[in-house]
Amino acid sequence: QVQLVESGGGLVQVGGSLRLSCAASGLPFTNYAMCWFRQAPGKEREFVAAISGGASSTDYADSVKGRFTISRDNVKNMVYLQMNNLKPEDTAVYYCAAASGRRTRRAKDEYLYWGQGTQVTVSS
Repeated sequence: QVQLVESGGGLVQVGGSLRLSCAASGLPFTNYAMCWFRQAPGKEREFVAAISGGASSTDYADSVKGRFTISRDNVKNMVYLQMNNLKPEDTAVYYCAAASGRRTRRAKDEYLYWGQGTQVTVSS
């Protein structure tokens, strides 16, 4: 059984930082591209960042480029999202997701497995 479990969310002030973690189990981890999406109240779930199976390639939404960094540890089966210089518009539930195949992709329909999400709230 595949499980993705996020952690690390919380309340932070504008300009602050958070590091999200996602623990994956039940899948051949290096064969899966991993991604972070987010969903704010009343909005569609949107792509944030993705990383290829071998960690050689990353992709970021324009809104987070230069502020967020996605990484993975293929020994520990973990994915991380380092978020710096947080803004109120970053407030959302953040989801970890896994897509079969190593290449990065942005379409949420291509992601087979999802975590339960972790809340990030940025206060001004």
